[in-house]
Order: sequence, then C-alpha cells, then structure tokens
Amino acid sequence: MIKENTKAPIFKLPSTNKTNYSLKDSIGKYVVIYFYPKDDTPGCTLETNDFNKLISKFKKLGCDVYGVSKDSLKSHNKFKEKYKIKFDLLADEDLKVLKKYKVWGKKKFMGREFMGTIRSTYLIGKKGKIIKVWENVKVKDHAKEVLETLNNLLKK
Repeated sequence: MIKENTKAPIFKLPSTNKTNYSLKDSIGKYVVIYFYPKDDTPGCTLETNDFNKLISKFKKLGCDVYGVSKDSLKSHNKFKEKYKIKFDLLADEDLKVLKKYKVWGKKKFMGREFMGTIRSTYLIGKKGKIIKVWENVKVKDHAKEVLETLNNLLKK
C-alpha cells in the first residue's frame, strides 16, 4: 500500500471516454481513484453506484472520480451503460497500475487463496500528493465516507 503524504504514482490508462487518462490531467483538482475487483459483481456494482449517486457533490468540490479494474474497456462500457455511470472507468488489463499502487495481491475467498484486486481507494490532492488511503474497503457507505473526508479537508 502506498503511504499517505507521498506523491501519487503517475499513470496513463485507457478510459471509457475513448481517450487515455493520465493522472497528470488532474493536477489542480482533487481526485478519487478507487480500485475494484470486477465489473457488474454485487460489491463492485454497489460501490460504483454509490460513487455515481454522489458524483455531483464530488464535482462541486472540484474532485474527479475514477474507477479502476483489470476489466477491458468493452466490459467497462457495458457496466457504465447498464448503470448509467456518470464518471469514467479505467482499464488496467496488464495490471501495471494495480501493481504500482500495490493493490494487486493475495486474497482469500471461501478458503481459497488467489491473486486479485484488493479493494482500495486513494484521495489525491491538487498537487498530486496522496491525502488519504482506504485499504480493504467495506463497500457500504464507503463513497459517503470519502466525500465526508474531502468535505472536512476543505473546511480546514
């Protein structure tokens, strides 16, 4: 896991907006990057829909939101269309960014061990520094917690 108060690793990934998104594009804004295991699965759908419901509040605070998984753009586009998601999803099929952010690792499910995406969220500041990290995210109310954290930051 990358530590808070360190520079966020720069990356470039294919986006559902038909361009490549680079973290450099968001310098001067706050950015939420959440890493999730798989499109259209129960937990990931709930998390994405929760961010989607709050997207206008994030935007009002000058914050972009991006979801990242190892799914293909084709999968992301279907997922985005199905749930009318109003922000971009980024495809990391070769796991470069997942590994850079140290969210690709050993997971356990029903007694089985396997490699997968560890659900994690990063709040990145206007100058590209990591402000807050959430590891092993529990989906319920997570998007709301991220928004509250950003709100509290801006009140200081």
